[in-house]
Amino acid sequence: MPEEFVKIARVGDVAPDRMKRIDVRGQRILLAHVGGRYFALADTCTHEDASLSTGSLHGEFVRCPLHGSRFNVCTGRAIEEPAVEDLRTYAVRLEGDSILVDLGGRQAP
Repeated sequence: MPEEFVKIARVGDVAPDRMKRIDVRGQRILLAHVGGRYFALADTCTHEDASLSTGSLHGEFVRCPLHGSRFNVCTGRAIEEPAVEDLRTYAVRLEGDSILVDLGGRQAP
C-alpha cells in the first residue's frame, strides 16, 4: 500500500503524556505523546466499539473506558483482555511543527 502522509496536528496540540482523538478522512486516530515521541493508532478498541481517547493513559499504555482492555500505544499490541486483537498503527513523521501520519496504516508488528 503506498504511503499517504497527511497533517493531523501540530507539535504542542497534544501535551506530553496525553492523547487526543483526531478524525481525518473517515478514520478515527488516537494521537499519543509519550516519552517525547508521537504515536498514532486506531482510536477504536478491538473488543468493543469504544473510543480509546476517552480512556486513560498510563505511561505507554491506554486503558479502554468500556471493559478495561489495555493496549501499548507505541506498538498497538493488546496487552490485557478482554481485547486480544492488536490495534492498527500509523507511521508518524514530523515536518517542522506539523505532525503527519501515513493513513495507509499497518498492523502492529
